[in-house]
Amino acid sequence: MMRLTLFVLLVGLSACTSMVPRKDLPYPLSNRESGDPVKVVSIPLPVIASSPNEGVTSGALTAFLIHDKHDEINTLLAPQLNYNPNFGTTATLYGAFYPTADLFWEFNLAKSSKINDDVEVRFRDTTFFSHDLELNSFVFYLTDGSARFFGFQSNSTKLGETNYADQEFGFNVSAGYKIGKYYQVVFGERLKGVNIMRGAFSSIPFIRDRYATQDVPGIDGFTAHAQRLALVYSTLNSPIMPTFGGYAKVSVENSSEILGSTADYRHYEVEAKGFIPVDDARYVSAFRLIYNQTLGASVPFLERSILGGETTLRGYGRNRFIDNSYLLLNLEERIRLFRWEVFGVTADWEVAPFVDLGSVMKSLAEFKSSSFEFNPGLGVRAVVRPNLIGRVDIGWGNDGPAVFVGLGYPF
Repeated sequence: MMRLTLFVLLVGLSACTSMVPRKDLPYPLSNRESGDPVKVVSIPLPVIASSPNEGVTSGALTAFLIHDKHDEINTLLAPQLNYNPNFGTTATLYGAFYPTADLFWEFNLAKSSKINDDVEVRFRDTTFFSHDLELNSFVFYLTDGSARFFGFQSNSTKLGETNYADQEFGFNVSAGYKIGKYYQVVFGERLKGVNIMRGAFSSIPFIRDRYATQDVPGIDGFTAHAQRLALVYSTLNSPIMPTFGGYAKVSVENSSEILGSTADYRHYEVEAKGFIPVDDARYVSAFRLIYNQTLGASVPFLERSILGGETTLRGYGRNRFIDNSYLLLNLEERIRLFRWEVFGVTADWEVAPFVDLGSVMKSLAEFKSSSFEFNPGLGVRAVVRPNLIGRVDIGWGNDGPAVFVGLGYPF
């Protein structure tokens, strides 16, 4: 994900609002929901981003916010140029397009002068069969030179830390069909190829210099080709920024050597989350509970059950804990402080104290309360309705504080 600090987007030092003839903004920059002329707000900004694995990144961007005829943002385009001491200079172009409430496109293109690169395209369409069929696709090619591996199990420590460059490419597609008002059956398929190379941190041991292939399957690269089936129940009032309702999902995924995977294994997952509003949704209590289980022999380490990062345990970097299963509880209170309009853009400013509680384990039968990580933290968010969220989350774990900057709610 592009490290774009959208929440500061509304307080830039300078901004410009332009009215551009619609013919000068080809699709998808404008669409049938656009007015004529089209309102475009451009905001140049400094960028500061941080993550436990990558370190501090600084630079500059210009955010172009393109409005529709209802004066809502339906296109975001953000070129940026950043510098990180570990990866050098990175040029990035990010775009998000909402032609209608039923369509969504997103892309991220990034290239660093050292190791890192990223090409991602996402697409969602719910216009088929009277909106009963939802199609999702994700195509990607990326290299992350900041990846870490600490060993398996919940007691892995900083002493086992290693670095590598995680190069991945593939796709993830799914089709979900509504059954009644609240249920959906989802069929999906994903293909992922992984290469493991030397990373960007010479001060940290390379993964293959410390761990053997027989002990950590997948450290010499692997292929995953898996099919999944899920049953979803949802009463959420919004798929992107819910303030009310409940959600539950049960899913199973199978990876088979016959279809090209490196190993045979299965994923099982049960997830429940809910949102309880108070005072006209000025306060929203949010929770999520997940149990994930991976079964199989010689399962590649990046295909097992993993915790750590901006959407799970926010007191640790990505992929901090790995084992055959995990149990995770996220609690968060989203508090709207005020609503502010500046440069023609209206945002709800939120703070979100949170607690993340989770642990990896071989199986649920080996559950031990003493192995759980307790990560308290605080989030700051700007919500530009109906579809844009920028956030900064600061969590505290045993390795020290972790800061995540990004787009969208964590769950």
